[in-house]
Amino acid sequence: VQLQASGGGLVQAGGSLRLSCAASGDISSINSLGWYRQAPGKQRELVAVIAEGGIINYADAVKGRFAISRDAAKNTIYLQMNSLKPEDTAVYYCNANNRIIRGFNNPYGMDYWGKGTQVTVSS
Repeated sequence: VQLQASGGGLVQAGGSLRLSCAASGDISSINSLGWYRQAPGKQRELVAVIAEGGIINYADAVKGRFAISRDAAKNTIYLQMNSLKPEDTAVYYCNANNRIIRGFNNPYGMDYWGKGTQVTVSS
């Protein structure tokens, strides 16, 4: 599975950006697609995910401001980011995995990561 992310950039606080992530390869086993981010000096954290069954989850810090969506025909997910804040500054990574199957941990689960895209929000 290959993931190609795009759409990062520099934006002023209060602005918007949309990230895209196109998946290719053997994605038949993938049942979760999402976005993570990593700010300097911090651990990578979940931002938003479309999990098994189409369940969507957001980090508390982005609820109401970010929206994740999926175009199944294009094997692409998007992250619409509105009302951006300086604390949203980070490298954003696209993730695909099959760590959970029917609610249970998959011992053969795999994680795939795209090359990160930088999002910088100026104050």
